[in-house]
Amino acid sequence: MATRVLSSSPKLLNNLRSFIKPLNSASAAAASPLNFDEKPELSTVEKQHPIATTLHQPTTNLDLDDHQKLFASVPTLKLLRSSVNLGLASNETFVDFGMWVMNSRLMETPLLRDIILKTVKHTFFEHFCAGETTTEAGECVRKIQEAGLRGMLVYAVEHTSDNAGCDRNLEGFLQSVEFAKSLPPSSVSFVIAKITAICPISLLKRMSDLLRWQYKDSSLNLPWKLNTLPIFTDSSPLYHTLQRPQPLTPQEESDLELAHQRLLKLCQKCTQYNVPLTIDAEDTSIQPAIDYFTYSSAIMYNKDDNPIVYGTMQAYLKDARERLFNTARTAEKLGIPMGFKLVRGAYMSSETKLASSLGFDSPVHNTIQDTHACFNDCASFMIEKIADGYGGLILATHNLESGKLAASKARNLGIEKGNQKLEFAQLYGMSEALSFGLRNAGFQVSKYLPYGPVDMVMPYLLRRAEENRGLLSTSSLDRPLMGKELKRRLKSLQFAKPEMAATAAGSMKIEIGTP
Repeated sequence: MATRVLSSSPKLLNNLRSFIKPLNSASAAAASPLNFDEKPELSTVEKQHPIATTLHQPTTNLDLDDHQKLFASVPTLKLLRSSVNLGLASNETFVDFGMWVMNSRLMETPLLRDIILKTVKHTFFEHFCAGETTTEAGECVRKIQEAGLRGMLVYAVEHTSDNAGCDRNLEGFLQSVEFAKSLPPSSVSFVIAKITAICPISLLKRMSDLLRWQYKDSSLNLPWKLNTLPIFTDSSPLYHTLQRPQPLTPQEESDLELAHQRLLKLCQKCTQYNVPLTIDAEDTSIQPAIDYFTYSSAIMYNKDDNPIVYGTMQAYLKDARERLFNTARTAEKLGIPMGFKLVRGAYMSSETKLASSLGFDSPVHNTIQDTHACFNDCASFMIEKIADGYGGLILATHNLESGKLAASKARNLGIEKGNQKLEFAQLYGMSEALSFGLRNAGFQVSKYLPYGPVDMVMPYLLRRAEENRGLLSTSSLDRPLMGKELKRRLKSLQFAKPEMAATAAGSMKIEIGTP
């Protein structure tokens, strides 16, 4: 079922148009002559076998074994601390205990709270986050740029329930864009935002219910709905909405208008400074509304083969491949350059529990192999689009095989080194070997850099710890390689001449004093 153009509420659209015009010459989506009613045709190959565009065996020179070359830009102390922190983070018992402490009443005692937050700051926070302030985040960006990597700035706020909080978060995102522009050229690849930080979650759930029901019943009129790209397929999970939802109340429509205005302000700022914006994905209960916001904004701001607004596809969902194909092909047909961040996904446990509680199958692939296959198919599809000159792709993966396959595919299709439309990405503090290996092979590589005060970022860290339990096992590659490199450096220090050893020791002391 195709996404339709609906007659929009005059009050809402007039307000949005009057808001958009002073900011951008792009006309409002509702005034666009684009035909969103026509579903793109899949090729014969895609119809018969959607995995036909699969990646082949890697042939590119992606060396993940030479630990000396991989970690050449990493100071010894940082290497040692990273090895220790990754060891702790991969220990589920330790993570469970840490989460219990952070969610316990111990945090209500000021003295204990201060001790706990200081401990977290000097361990996991410093390992996985770029700092508490923009100054600290800027220093982190400069350091990773010296190592040949780029930064994806993440002002780590999410899950807001009121308009006042959404307004504060918007200011933080706008400052993040301005800050990105003040840093060395090309050192920041993207600014990341979550729609849950600028739109109340309760409204996102209501919008998602209405969008799902409209997909089931095309007679449902949504007067607030702007032009968008395909959000659902016939295989998409719709069980969240089992009864026809009530229309948005006047207050909800007013809140929706405010949320639109916040996102448009952010998109305009990104357009002004030419800093791409990536909208993160979240769980399926609210993802339809997130996709709606993302695509309606992309239609307004993605122009002239320059995708400013990127959406996120979660490959662990069974409908991800078909949704990506439909959305990308529709956008391309309409002349809208669309960018996507491709991830596997991080809400497996909660998604499965919710579906089971309602008597439905999980929307998540049944096996990890199916998720890997879906990710690789989606990556191959978008890499081919980029080779043909369309769209943009962020391959956010910690999986070594997927990294190798995608790199090989890009090379085989002649995608040149430094192509700005293809970016590999990993979380800061994780999968360092893969990041440096891709960098050494000549690809653009970014690290996901969350920043903000420790107490503000704590919910973010707790969620990442819970969601990424399996992901932390990827440190099983990093830690042995780090261990080998540390042994090599220690051995070279032991056999160095006395004056050289003294110099090396002095360098380590300097590193100790460096945050």
